[in-house]
Amino acid sequence: MKSITARRRHRLARVAVVALALSLLGGTYALAAPNNSADAAMASGKADDVAQGKSLYVAHCSSCHGMNAEGTAKAPTLVGVGAAAVDFQVSSGRMPAGDASSQAPRKPRAEWATDEAISQLAAYIQSLGGGPTIPTDEQVDPAKGDPARGGELFRANCIQCHNFVGAGGALTEGKVAPPLNPATPRQIYEAMVTGPQAMPVFNDSVITPDQKRDMIAYIVSVREQTDPGGWGLGRIGPVTEGLVAWVVGITLVILASIWITAKKRRTQA
Repeated sequence: MKSITARRRHRLARVAVVALALSLLGGTYALAAPNNSADAAMASGKADDVAQGKSLYVAHCSSCHGMNAEGTAKAPTLVGVGAAAVDFQVSSGRMPAGDASSQAPRKPRAEWATDEAISQLAAYIQSLGGGPTIPTDEQVDPAKGDPARGGELFRANCIQCHNFVGAGGALTEGKVAPPLNPATPRQIYEAMVTGPQAMPVFNDSVITPDQKRDMIAYIVSVREQTDPGGWGLGRIGPVTEGLVAWVVGITLVILASIWITAKKRRTQA
């Protein structure tokens, strides 16, 4: 007992205790810390997708985003944006962008951007720094959402830019909020969690996954509604209809006045 007490008082005893504590702490963290490569493999379904995705990145994305996705003067860094951002941007044809100086519009996918290639590229980007992952089929299934509740959420958070029915609209500095009709349920969800371009990020603490699915259900249900009369006019309501009626009516009155005046002049001549 005395020998143990004597060793505890040794000048190196405290150093040994601190070193042991740090070793235990480091080992615990190594076991509990998330593995980005594993997350990427889970997001894509194959363990070797990270390597394949890196090859795709170097071939199609590095010229703008840098060899290590660190970002350049042309384009921002991709570290931490997550697999969901890659899936949204590439599947909608916005990336690769034709002109980095303007807002990237929706367009047909690049020829190389198959579903498998997008999954591999997303896995590589996910491995660089985590971020939002690609949602599951269940998370984006409109049939499992509540369109009525989704409509309330959509009107509270989205109509300022995307219109009441997702028809899109103009923003400042020449930017636009795109129409949502071409977007798939998965792309709608990914846009909410990644906030592409001028759109804010609606993470799970702001809008829960169930609420996101409700909003998707509303957006999809609106597409299936018919427009009485054949022309929806953006479905803004009587303001738009009245404006169109006023413009058309005034134009007809002006044309009629010109026609009557011209006819009278010919008669007098």
